[in-house]
Amino acid sequence: MRPWWPLVAVCLGTFMLLVDVTIVNVALPPIAASLGTSFGGLQWVIDGYALALAALLMVTGTLADRFGRRRLYLVGLGVFAAASLACGLAPDPGTLVAARVVQGVGGAAMFATTAALIATTYHGRRRGTAFGVWGAVNGLAAAAGPLLGGLLTQIWGWRAIFLVNLPVAVLAVVLTLAVVSESAPTGGGRVDVLGAATFTLTSAALVYGLVAAGEQGWGATDTVVALVLAAVALLAFLVVEHRSAAPMLDLALFADPSFAALMAAAAILQAGAFAHLSLVSLWLQSVLGLSPIRAGLVVIPLSVASFVVSVAAGRFLHGGSPARPIAGGLALIGVGVLLMTLVGPASGPWALLAGLVVAGLGVGLATPVLVSATLAVLPPHRAGVGSAAVNTFRQLGLAVGLAVLGTVFAGRVATVLSGAGTPDPTTTANALAGGRAAAVVGDGEATTALVHQAFAAGLDRVFTVAGVGALVAAALVAVWVRPAATREPEPVSEGAPA
Repeated sequence: MRPWWPLVAVCLGTFMLLVDVTIVNVALPPIAASLGTSFGGLQWVIDGYALALAALLMVTGTLADRFGRRRLYLVGLGVFAAASLACGLAPDPGTLVAARVVQGVGGAAMFATTAALIATTYHGRRRGTAFGVWGAVNGLAAAAGPLLGGLLTQIWGWRAIFLVNLPVAVLAVVLTLAVVSESAPTGGGRVDVLGAATFTLTSAALVYGLVAAGEQGWGATDTVVALVLAAVALLAFLVVEHRSAAPMLDLALFADPSFAALMAAAAILQAGAFAHLSLVSLWLQSVLGLSPIRAGLVVIPLSVASFVVSVAAGRFLHGGSPARPIAGGLALIGVGVLLMTLVGPASGPWALLAGLVVAGLGVGLATPVLVSATLAVLPPHRAGVGSAAVNTFRQLGLAVGLAVLGTVFAGRVATVLSGAGTPDPTTTANALAGGRAAAVVGDGEATTALVHQAFAAGLDRVFTVAGVGALVAAALVAVWVRPAATREPEPVSEGAPA
């Protein structure tokens, strides 16, 4: 067992940072009730974490090469633990969102170093075994998140989903200090501070603008200012990266249609398969009245299906193009999410089952080979940036996808309420999206049917947009990522994290 203790130390951090992506969904209604936040606030609880991961993954990878992977992993664990404590004690929505952003900073430091620590610790057959276990832990984190979140929330309250990280982080730190050796710093490259700053500003302003559009409308001052700022920041990012001698993201890579299609696929996979789950959780708990544990159990089929298939999907790494399982997986996600449009005003949670299973099969098929497919279309010396880019676009896809689908949902609900003669449809739609359906229904029994109808209509529109987006991404991969353009990839296992 002694040779495997470093793997245990690395996997503890990996599990913790990835489970925090999915564990929050089930706790959103209790968070909304406890802190009195809107759906925009709830979105930022998820997006703050995802954006920090997306913005800093490539930067922290460079820092790890310069200062040492073990050292940065330990720093990440410390930051993550401190931020988790702040999340658990947060007295208001603003503090919670800020702490989630800091949590994402720590998560980025861990996520950027775990694979490198394994690669430098293990060699030969042990390395393959270690990466297999690490990939399984990735998938297990996604599978365990909803159920673990439901259990902790129902038994101890929503704050427990953050406080539980503290003993795990302490154990990971102790083990890392005791059994993980430091890899010699390589000096790394120059840290692209301007690139990271403009990328972060672009992403944050875009998400803020989309969230504001859902709550205030597309013509609102906040919406317009944020979207204009996002456009300006994007232009600045493109200029900075074009002129930088050591860019955070080499824009020349996007001249290859295969690489560009795979980055789009990575983003849309996360958005199509996972971004709608926060709204599903709100529907299950605030409209249907399910407990957090039961709500977590409802979405477990997606996680379990993806975990089982991802374990078996390794055979696609040998022979043929890894683009095939990605395109097939995205198509399954699209079909699965479109199946969830069967949800209607009188539907119960079982209406989601078939769609969740089919979407989960797609996630399990596509996710484990995303990195391999990217490495197959890049020269060997670009392997590091290719792997980091995939994970960056996955987290960015989750953040932007949630903002887009939240705006789609709010718009559709407001339209239905307006058609029914609701005096202030926008405010009522925001109340429903913020998990306050009980308060709306409390105005009278006559409104119950309208609430169910409006929420179902909003979910129908969200599932349609997400499903069609996944099918379009599948077509992009099938058309642009051609087998003839790929080389045989090195096996890379990364499970199916959300």
